[in-house]
Amino acid sequence: MTVIGTRLDGRYRIEDRIGTGGMSTVYRAFDETLERQVAIKILHGHISEDAPSLERFRREARTVAQLSHPHVVMVIDAGEDDGHPYIVFEHVRGETLKERIKREGQLPVAEAVAYAIEIGRGLHAAHERNLVHRDVKPQNVLIDDEGRAKVTDFGIALGLESNQLTGAGKVIGTTDYVSPEQAQGLDVTGQSDVYSLGIVLYEMLTGRVPFSGDNHVSVAMKHIHEGMPDVRRIRPEVSAVLASLIERATAKDPRARYASMADFVKDLEEVLAYESARSGGATGEATAILSQLPGTGRSTRRRRILLAIVYVAIAAAVATLAALLINGEDQQSEPPSQGDLTAISLGDRDATDYDPPPGDGSERGEAVPFAIDGDPTTAWETERYDTPDFGNIKKGVGLYLDAGRPIVARGVRIVTPKDGWSVRFYAARDQVPEELGGWTLVGSGELDSTRKTFGLDTANRPARYYLVWVTSLTEGATGGSSAAISEVRLLG
Repeated sequence: MTVIGTRLDGRYRIEDRIGTGGMSTVYRAFDETLERQVAIKILHGHISEDAPSLERFRREARTVAQLSHPHVVMVIDAGEDDGHPYIVFEHVRGETLKERIKREGQLPVAEAVAYAIEIGRGLHAAHERNLVHRDVKPQNVLIDDEGRAKVTDFGIALGLESNQLTGAGKVIGTTDYVSPEQAQGLDVTGQSDVYSLGIVLYEMLTGRVPFSGDNHVSVAMKHIHEGMPDVRRIRPEVSAVLASLIERATAKDPRARYASMADFVKDLEEVLAYESARSGGATGEATAILSQLPGTGRSTRRRRILLAIVYVAIAAAVATLAALLINGEDQQSEPPSQGDLTAISLGDRDATDYDPPPGDGSERGEAVPFAIDGDPTTAWETERYDTPDFGNIKKGVGLYLDAGRPIVARGVRIVTPKDGWSVRFYAARDQVPEELGGWTLVGSGELDSTRKTFGLDTANRPARYYLVWVTSLTEGATGGSSAAISEVRLLG
């Protein structure tokens, strides 16, 4: 129906359309009784005839009407006019978080954390009333004229103690942000919103969602099976502390994820002062959030920021020392014959996992960048196997380095958090062989310390690809055998 210029219930004058979705259209309207701007969501005519959809729509009104929180868009009224159900919301002047990201790209780190805190606080208020949003995404977050974030569109929210409106195996939510359990049609809890908020935070920091695909199903499958890309690969200035929060929030297994939104928000609040200090100070919503934190008066905040600055300085010093060690400037600890070796420059995508037949073709490829990111605190670890000899399934696994052009490499330096595993080194000139037999053996050894340099015998023949091939694993204290590489450097 055409509603622009008409009145709902003789009170709300429809002025303009704000947006439309699968179930409803949202309009800007004027409340002639209270003389104020409002937003009205009107259910589509064909949807209003469907009893489950109508009940879902009515439930949204009841759900959000229970919430009174500065970071949740307020419900003012609800009703039906000539068979058309509607909900009246406060009118939030501003833009959606998605529009902000599209316009600005990567948001300032502290601002992104501040928005995540505000979104999390609004969702926590819903969770306290046993309500899970189920569709947390930037499109459902409004940024008002004062810069505050407000969560909206609880249209598919569901009581945590009820599932009568969702059939078994039915996925509800937007797949760019959907949790693994929700993508599989399993029961959801507030932890599903935690996962989605973690994805939203990742997008605010990087300007893009972590997974893409040809269709919604392929994206959902990546949420189920693929590891999250490291946010620091795209945004190096993000601290390891914040990256670890995102990693925990987006853990595939809910048992490894934050147990509650409150826990996630608490950690975000703790890291905000640190990120503000690293960036040289807070602005906008970051400043507002810092001033609201319990016990963060001026002197307390100053102490916290000073501590954060000290922490940054220490971390920078440790990183510098690690870089010196990795790049060959600790010559006295290396064998004399290798003392003049230097690291060959590699790009951030120049390492790839290698698991040829009879392997399945993949060996934790999502974590391979950790082996060349310059951060010894991160690592690529193989899958866990029943025994150190790969359970007699195959002869080994590994990763190869792409030098970009044929070169003569003289050595490989490996930093590892595990010792006692064995390795062989292979080279290939122009292309990556599909099977191990296509490589040329150029060295071998065993990791018996946390850092070791191995010489390569290439007979002065240049090669573009160099394979680090793990031939035996280290038994773990808690079961399973694996090997791990914190950093690997090709030397010439």
